[in-house]
Amino acid sequence: MKTKKIISVFALIVLFASAGFAFEKSSNELNLGHMDYFSLTEANIYISEQTMQKPPRFGKTPEDSIACVRNLSLYTEYYNQRNFNLAYEPWREAFEICPQASQNIFIRGVVLVKMKYNEETDPVKRDAWVDTLMMVHDKRIEFFGREGYVLGRKAVDLYQLRPNNIQQIHELTTRSIELDGNNSQADVLLINMQTLVRLVEAGLKDVNEVLINYDKIMNIIDHNLQYNPDDKRFFEPAKSNIDNMFEPFATCENIITLFEPRFEANPEDVELLEKITTMLNDSDCTEEALFYNATRNLHRLKPNAESAFLMGRLENNAQNYNEAVEYFEQAVELYTDDSDKFRALMLLADITYRNLRQFSQARSYALQASSYDPENGRPYILIGEMYAASASACGDDDLTKKVAYWAAVDKFIQARNVDQEPMIQERASSLINTYSQYFPDREELFFHGLDEGTTYRVQCWINETTRVRPRP
Repeated sequence: MKTKKIISVFALIVLFASAGFAFEKSSNELNLGHMDYFSLTEANIYISEQTMQKPPRFGKTPEDSIACVRNLSLYTEYYNQRNFNLAYEPWREAFEICPQASQNIFIRGVVLVKMKYNEETDPVKRDAWVDTLMMVHDKRIEFFGREGYVLGRKAVDLYQLRPNNIQQIHELTTRSIELDGNNSQADVLLINMQTLVRLVEAGLKDVNEVLINYDKIMNIIDHNLQYNPDDKRFFEPAKSNIDNMFEPFATCENIITLFEPRFEANPEDVELLEKITTMLNDSDCTEEALFYNATRNLHRLKPNAESAFLMGRLENNAQNYNEAVEYFEQAVELYTDDSDKFRALMLLADITYRNLRQFSQARSYALQASSYDPENGRPYILIGEMYAASASACGDDDLTKKVAYWAAVDKFIQARNVDQEPMIQERASSLINTYSQYFPDREELFFHGLDEGTTYRVQCWINETTRVRPRP
């Protein structure tokens, strides 16, 4: 797994908060800006209409209801002016008298309680404000629901203010993720993984839980990266950091210990197979037998171009060359992108040439590859190397055992003409210089009655027309 730049988890949480990730738009807020100077009659009429709901939103008694509306109006006015100190007392009164009046009592209450926490210098009292903040979150769930979301915000606040409460924070984020699923927030996912890692390091959780949790969290992150592009600025750094947390645990041994028994119990579970192959591939464990077996089953049950290509590579690495050819041919048929077809065909050409010694078939694959990338010189270099490798086998005397080098050099020249990449230019020129030294000399050409520049048909499987040239 590639190492990524690490940003501290705490710094990311602060980043999310400052960017407004945890900010909620005001909802269910009473429009009380015009009610600063309610008359008792107006207030009673308003309250009588609202208190028909059960339980009452504005207090249990008419007096409570009047006080509720008054305090809602006062704290809202001060809050909107960013005068949080003056907003706190009327907010507290509204919170105690009529918490059901508006969800904003809780949304804004978090801000006001954090202000009190930050202002407090006595450690004992400061810690008590954390308890108050947790209570605000709990009451919000009691009156307005959204348990998954609010538990997530509660966990984030607890992580910031009591970072050593690892067990509690992990339990809160775990429950939040269970409830919200793909709607889970990036900072909640990040904290959940970070606390789990710390619990494992403390010996309180099993390593396997990290692997299972990582897979679940990454599925949620990938979902949001795909369907919520506006939130990439939150989920991308979270993903990078979670990857880095997971890396020390992503050993081949750990992954196999977790998944091999599950594979043996359910060898045709597509979802399980996808998890196994993805995790082993990401952790560079592709040499493991489990990776081969899971990939083979996955390709059989859910074939696609990439799985065919991967099976071709695995069979090639295992020196099962005929099987590799079959899979790469499937990949060529299934791929829709020309560059992917080119890649598979070049591997087919290489295997059939170097391992199966099927020169004519290898040339066919190389020429097919060239049709998908005409400006790539690699197919012609490979064909030229095949011509040179079979030169002596395609002749029965000193001359005919050398003429294939003419055809080989023709291919190297063609590679240099079509491909302007410096590496290909250098490689082709080097091969031209090397194999030109194997051309017949002038005496041999004279002895066989061949004139320089005339055409010559190379026999054997090559069966190409070239030009007579003496050794330089």
